[in-house]
Amino acid sequence: LRPNEAIHQTFKYFKDYQIISCIDYFQKRNRSQCHIYSYPYRLEYYNNITNNFPGGLFKYVSYISLFDDHPFEHEFFLQIAQSFPFLKSLCLVNEKGQNNKQCIKSSNHHQNLSIIKYPYLTQLDFFQAHEDYIEQFLLDTKTYLPYNVSLFSDYQSMKNVTHNFKRNATQFNCSKVRYIPTSSITQLPKHFKNYFLSTYIHNL
Repeated sequence: LRPNEAIHQTFKYFKDYQIISCIDYFQKRNRSQCHIYSYPYRLEYYNNITNNFPGGLFKYVSYISLFDDHPFEHEFFLQIAQSFPFLKSLCLVNEKGQNNKQCIKSSNHHQNLSIIKYPYLTQLDFFQAHEDYIEQFLLDTKTYLPYNVSLFSDYQSMKNVTHNFKRNATQFNCSKVRYIPTSSITQLPKHFKNYFLSTYIHNL
């Protein structure tokens, strides 16, 4: 039997429940993980979601973490927003950059993608994330963030993504977040406070 079939065979007597299983193998790390749960899922947390995520509706989940050795593309985040409509906190660990950043563009050079909304989001953690994912959440052509989201990320990565806090395409979302750097800062540009309107950082 294949691994998923073997798991389902183990739970064959649970006739009143739908059993979902999802197996991931991370070759570079020489380790694997397995999610097994009954559906509908009633916990508040769902950790280590990968590109192998089977989907579904998780109305009770408000805290998730994303992890993979393969890139997360825009369609994946669209699925996440649809599967977790009441998401409050998202932690992302993925150091592999996106492959499909340069997708089909319209004549005005804006990416022809569905803008993703996270209406209940309050926290974003990018502790070990490629800059592409910071950009994914800050570009107003990809994501619409609510106000007062606490965003944790490396200062240099944030500086790169926002083009030294002068990039128009990321300014709208940045103006709504409370940016919390995960690295030390010696000096901020004068225009920083006009870019992150809800953020105050004490220079060291």
